[in-house]
Amino acid sequence: MKKASLLFIFLSVLVITFAQSDDASAKRKTIPQVNIKDVYGNVFNTANIENGGKPVIIDFWATWCTPCKRELDAINDVFDDWVKETGVKLYAISVDDPRSSSLVKPYVDGKGWSYTILLDQNSDLKRAMGVGPIPMTFVLNGKGEIVWSHTTFAQGNENDIIEVIRKIVKGEAIK
Repeated sequence: MKKASLLFIFLSVLVITFAQSDDASAKRKTIPQVNIKDVYGNVFNTANIENGGKPVIIDFWATWCTPCKRELDAINDVFDDWVKETGVKLYAISVDDPRSSSLVKPYVDGKGWSYTILLDQNSDLKRAMGVGPIPMTFVLNGKGEIVWSHTTFAQGNENDIIEVIRKIVKGEAIK
């Protein structure tokens, strides 16, 4: 009888724990509000990440991350077409630390990227969003909800991103 009671209590705690973690993950479907900076040193609250009801791409990267730079270069090659077709906006969030963040603006200027570049020098947003290895890319629907994410980069992955964005624009479900 004692074992059955302990088993019941254990299973109850387990069920409650999973129910709470499901609820918590549902709350994380939007971007947490964190103060970071733009490349000019101005404070930017991530609550301001928006695009007037159109899709948003959030890409975590760093100047020392070769796959990150290849991903943003690949997107840059087709980004103007994406904007014309879908109205998408991209926020490229550098996780370079305070020592290397001074390299971000000159690097971006040299590349000619037209993305909004933000600096997460202390990795506050990175931690809040549970970002692991970079590059890590999130796609938000027009309501600001995270509907898709991907980590790493291989040539051609940019096609996956635009397909998700096209589905959002068409009102199709994202799997």
